[in-house]
Amino acid sequence: MSFQGLQAKYRRLFAEHAAWKLLRADNAPYILAFIADLFSEESEIPYGRARIMLDAEIERSRELGIWSTETSAATYLNQWIRTGWLREMDDSLTKTDASEIALRFCKGLDERNSGTTASHLRIVQEAVRDLAVAISPNVDERVTLLESKKAEIQREIDALQAGVVPELSEVEQRERIREIYQLASVLTGDFRRVEDEIRVLDKELRVQIIEGDASRGDILLSVMEKEALLSNTEAGSAFEGFFQLLCDQNRSMEFREQLRSILNRPVAKQLSGSQQQFLNQLMRELSRESDRVFRIRRRTEEGLRSYVESGAAAENQAVDRLLSKLERQAVLLREGMRDDGVSLTAETTLSLPVGPIEIKSPESMRLRNPDDKLDTSGVEEKANSREPSSHVLDCLDAVQVREIAHKTFDSLKDHGPMSIAGLAAKNPLKSGLEELVAYLRVTKAVGATALEQKEDVALMDKQGVMLKASIPTYLLTLDLFPEDIDELAL
Repeated sequence: MSFQGLQAKYRRLFAEHAAWKLLRADNAPYILAFIADLFSEESEIPYGRARIMLDAEIERSRELGIWSTETSAATYLNQWIRTGWLREMDDSLTKTDASEIALRFCKGLDERNSGTTASHLRIVQEAVRDLAVAISPNVDERVTLLESKKAEIQREIDALQAGVVPELSEVEQRERIREIYQLASVLTGDFRRVEDEIRVLDKELRVQIIEGDASRGDILLSVMEKEALLSNTEAGSAFEGFFQLLCDQNRSMEFREQLRSILNRPVAKQLSGSQQQFLNQLMRELSRESDRVFRIRRRTEEGLRSYVESGAAAENQAVDRLLSKLERQAVLLREGMRDDGVSLTAETTLSLPVGPIEIKSPESMRLRNPDDKLDTSGVEEKANSREPSSHVLDCLDAVQVREIAHKTFDSLKDHGPMSIAGLAAKNPLKSGLEELVAYLRVTKAVGATALEQKEDVALMDKQGVMLKASIPTYLLTLDLFPEDIDELAL
């Protein structure tokens, strides 16, 4: 691209890109510092808590004389949401892709380390080798490359069996663990990009519905095509890859155990405390991020479906057609007044048959009848008893949710990650729907990841009747539970 093309591109990004706007804002250091501190431990913060924290920081900055502003915290937060630096959903705030890019840029300036060159070269060499094998059309060439890789692995095995255990130097260990942190830290940015692309998809589809006379089938086909394109983007493919890892219990457990093994070794001291905490909670954080992407996807699909089924799209098209006819009538009226003197009181015979029903007179309103008098003629008076009946005692025999939480924790500890159906297979449900609801309450309390498919759960009520319930699939893992289960809000 020529100089003129590049400067035009960068001028557009300078004026339009939210990350660049954030970096060149007058109070950018304060905004970035607040966002970094706000989301240092959690990826989703209630709006009210963020407003209180920002109010406190503004007041403290005024006293220190480093940020003299009279603007309220709520005004700042709403402005940052409109600008695209924060995202608000269900009264909770999250970072956007733009704020992730800006924070990563600033962190890169401070954490830049030229010692990772060897680690980068190793990653590039491995990626080149894997790609050469994957895209080679020559079968013999593929076999040769794989045999070379196999021979290299065999040499390492032979050396270990001979008692030769090669160890990485301290410099190499530092390079590699820092490289792992750098690669892991950008994963959340991929999820932010997926969120942004889903919102752009929603906006484009609504514009398409308004502008064209598309049928519901055409709209559904367009949604499916857009979803397919979304999964093929870089951010979408990263999300799909993590989702496959999440669904594979063996891979996810292996990945989690390997991270813990690394962090329990002396090499972990090469990272700061916050970096170690980030890697330790990486799978839990990615599970929460993926759950939010699924929630945004479901909300987008439900919003589009409601928009189409409510007839709002058809009403917008009808309004547009009516405005077009009115414009043509106005042009004809102007020309007629100029030529023949057309009357301004002439009717256009245009009407818009949409909108709520209007009541023309009080007589057309249907008034509600007063409630009928309660008939108590068949009621018999009974004396209260001090001894509870067997029916009352049966009602008091309720399921203890906290016991269900402990039982779930023990099952996950013994058998690994599983869904509610898997838990029911290990511990059959014998108290009916009440026990199933208790499992769902535990699932919601620990923030388990909701998968797209549903599952069937077999259960038995207190009378011995077998039931089958279809519920969403939630993936429960041991690391979702706190050290003290009694701390769960059940």
